[in-house]
Amino acid sequence: MTQDPSGSPGGSFDEPDDNGNDPANYRGDEGFGGRLGPLPPGAIVGSLCVGLVGGWLIRRIASYAGQSAPLVSWSQPLALFFSAAILGLLAWNTRRALDGLQTRPEAHRLVNRLVLARACALAGALVAGGYLGYALSWLGDPAQLAGQRVLRSGLAGLGGLLVLAIALVLERACRVRGGGEKS
Repeated sequence: MTQDPSGSPGGSFDEPDDNGNDPANYRGDEGFGGRLGPLPPGAIVGSLCVGLVGGWLIRRIASYAGQSAPLVSWSQPLALFFSAAILGLLAWNTRRALDGLQTRPEAHRLVNRLVLARACALAGALVAGGYLGYALSWLGDPAQLAGQRVLRSGLAGLGGLLVLAIALVLERACRVRGGGEKS
């Protein structure tokens, strides 16, 4: 590569590199011509487990620190259900566009949607695990607000699982049919 006018190495993103590879054909970490497969189930399960343990530990850590355990308001599960609805609309529009029923988005927009879907799937798994772990930590506790915490945390965990599921639908909707290529 050449050196750009500012003196920093690396050259322009519009020029081929030293090996003659065109940047327009670059497809991520796998290099030129690589493919980005579906999110591995192990990553989802790992995020869910980390969240579950973290949510369960929140109450113990708060108790150890002499603080009251955090309350879960109604806005937390509602925000997760709202996020899932937005992801669902995006997945529906994406699939319709790729099926030819709407204007097809540019390739970089499909990649952006794919990245959003993968990030939301991992975040949804982590959040769902966290709220479900917190709900499990209150099961069988005779405290006055234990039932309220179990209910609201359980609903928030369900919202996180819904975000996870719909994010995976969006990830699948970003697949381009024909030739096995994915966007």
